[in-house]
Amino acid sequence: MSIQDELFLLLKKLSELNGISGFEDEVRGFVADYVKMYADEAFIDSLGNVVAIKKGGDKKFMVAAHMDEIGLVVKFIDDKGFIRFTPVGGWNEKILPGTRVKIKGRNGWVPGVIGVKPPHLMKPEEAKQVLEIKDLYIDVGASSRDEVLSLGIENGSPIVLDVTTTRLFGSRVTGKAFDDRSGLTVALKSFADSEPRDVSFVLVATVQEEVGLKGAKTSAYGVSPDVALALDVTTANDVPGVDPQDAVVKLGAGPAVKIMDGPAGRGMIANQRVLELLKKVAAERNIPIQAEVLPGGTTDASIIQLNKEGVPAGVISIPSRYIHSGVEMIDLKDLENAYKLLLGFYESLTPSWIDSVKLQKIK
Repeated sequence: MSIQDELFLLLKKLSELNGISGFEDEVRGFVADYVKMYADEAFIDSLGNVVAIKKGGDKKFMVAAHMDEIGLVVKFIDDKGFIRFTPVGGWNEKILPGTRVKIKGRNGWVPGVIGVKPPHLMKPEEAKQVLEIKDLYIDVGASSRDEVLSLGIENGSPIVLDVTTTRLFGSRVTGKAFDDRSGLTVALKSFADSEPRDVSFVLVATVQEEVGLKGAKTSAYGVSPDVALALDVTTANDVPGVDPQDAVVKLGAGPAVKIMDGPAGRGMIANQRVLELLKKVAAERNIPIQAEVLPGGTTDASIIQLNKEGVPAGVISIPSRYIHSGVEMIDLKDLENAYKLLLGFYESLTPSWIDSVKLQKIK
C-alpha cells in the first residue's frame, strides 16, 4: 500500500467521525486508541486535549493539530417539530440550505435536512437576499415537538454535516472536516513513524480551535514546549472567479509554510529560524512547498508561540479548497509531502539548535 493510500484511509476514518467544538468525543476516542500504540506516555488533559509523548531528551518538540470541526447546536424546537439552531465556528450561510445533517440524540445520531421557505413562495426582494441562519431550520421528518424529543434531541444537541469522504480524479479527495482532520492525519502518521531521538516528540490533538484556540492555549502551558509546529489547512482559492493574487496557495503544488496570517499579521508571524529550517529540509529532501501569506484566519501556533516566555513556532499548512463546507477538497500529494516535511523537520532538530533559537546571548 502506498503512503498516499495509507494517509487516505486514516483521513477518511477521521473525517467521517463527528466532533464539533466542545463535543470532540468520537475523534478523541479514536486518537487516544491510535497514539497509545506508539507513545511512551499518553493522557487526556482536563480540557479534553489528547497529549502523546515519545520521550527523547529534555527538549520538547510540540506538534498541534486540532480535532474539532465547525458545526451547529440545537437552540429551539417548535410545536410542529422544526428545529432551529445556532452556529459553532465560522459558517457561510449560503451553503447550508438543502444540506443533509445529523443531530446527536441521546440514543444516537438522527438524520435530517436543512430547509428554508421554497423559492417560488418568496417575494422578489426575499429571493435576492442572502439567507441568514435565523431563517433556516432542520426537518427530521417529525410532526411535533414531542416526536423530536422522543428521538433524544433537545436544546444543546450537536449537529454535523452528513457527508462521506470520497476520492475524486487522480489524487484529489473531498469530504467534511478536512479542517483539520487532514492536519491531524499528518500529525498522527508522522508521530507513529518517527524514530526516537534526543528531542522528545509531543503530539497534541487539540480541542476547540475553531472557537478561539482554547485547547492549544491550555496544552501549551502544560507541555511547555521548546519549539512547536501547528498542522492545519489553508485556503487554496485557485478556482474560477478568484484573481491569482488572491489564491493564497494552489492545490497539488505542495504543503505551505506559513509566513504570516490574520489581518495585517495580527494572527501569527512565523519564527524566522523555524521557517528557515522548514525551507532547508524541503530543499534537501526535494519536497515541493509554497509560501503562505494568509490575510484572514489563524492556527493553534499563534497562541502556542505566546506561551510563557515565548515559543519558536511555525505552521505546515495543507492546501484545501472550499474550507468550512461539506465538500472540502485536498490533494493527497500535498498530504504526503506535508508528512515528509514534518518528519524531516523533527529529524533535523537538535538540542543545540533549539538552544540557539530559544536564547540568544548578547555578548
